[in-house]
Amino acid sequence: MTTAATSDAALLAELRGLFREALGVDPVQPIAPETRFFANLGLASIDAVVLGEAIRGHFGRPVPFDRLMAELGSRQERDLSIAELIAFLKLHL
Repeated sequence: MTTAATSDAALLAELRGLFREALGVDPVQPIAPETRFFANLGLASIDAVVLGEAIRGHFGRPVPFDRLMAELGSRQERDLSIAELIAFLKLHL
């Protein structure tokens, strides 16, 4: 039986690989659910676009990543945690 924690862990592992492959990001500290795109990883907004395309290609289906980025743009804190990305992917995969 697959639990939510297992699903989160599996998505986290896949995202770590995508960060390395698509963005060349291999941070000193491991990428964890609380890791933030911009504050911790030093990514730029174009990197988020590249990651969105890599996610679509990796999972082989359209993922409304543009909606996630639009929501991010409307928030007070314009940063995204890996946990938020995992929750978004669980809704749309």
